[in-house]
Amino acid sequence: MAKPQTPEYRDANGFIAEVTRTSRRKSADIRVEEGAVSVVVPVETSLERIDELLAAKRRWIKEKIALHQEMSPPSSKRYVSGESFSYLGRNYRLKVEKGPFAPVRLLQGRLVVSVPQGSEQPHMIRNALIRWYKRQAETKLREKVTRWAPQVGVEPSGVAIKTFKSRWGSCTAKGELQFNWQIMMTPNRMVDYVVVHELCHLIRHDHSPAFWAEVEKTLPRYEENREWLKQNGHVVAAL
Repeated sequence: MAKPQTPEYRDANGFIAEVTRTSRRKSADIRVEEGAVSVVVPVETSLERIDELLAAKRRWIKEKIALHQEMSPPSSKRYVSGESFSYLGRNYRLKVEKGPFAPVRLLQGRLVVSVPQGSEQPHMIRNALIRWYKRQAETKLREKVTRWAPQVGVEPSGVAIKTFKSRWGSCTAKGELQFNWQIMMTPNRMVDYVVVHELCHLIRHDHSPAFWAEVEKTLPRYEENREWLKQNGHVVAAL
């Protein structure tokens, strides 16, 4: 499985665009997902050209961001220094630094992010946190799939990180495992359970007693994890 590329970031005056370069595209593709802006461009695209593309689409991008903010459920988070966020079951304090945008880093037990001053700051911080969790998910979930797949006795065709409203993972008909990035906010053993659960779907694509028997072979106490996620998962993973 290929490792994800390290993205670049462009400050587009009111929003931050994440730039990913790829040899698989001949033209640019701008997306706004969960209020976060991303642009995929051919490898050789200059920064000036990227800035021109973002400027040309600025009105459309801002409308998409505003629509997402209107439709998002109210959050108890204020995205200020000292606020606590969970990662693999541990709580880390947020430290907000003022200045040019810099993505979230985990430093000395704190989640540190740099963003410009202004009314858009909470939105930028939230998106920076989402991007950080997604990057962790890209790395950690691939590592866990590699670790658990031999024990289950299967080999998935790939791993993808997604946003799901009401589930933690999915297994496609082609054998790709898809995981909700928010699982990274739950304890480590829950992440292991979700990985094993989806790997077992490569053996049985249902939730029959035979399926649960497969899960139990690898995780004898899986029921405790399943119940914990039902009761606590979406509360812990709120962002």
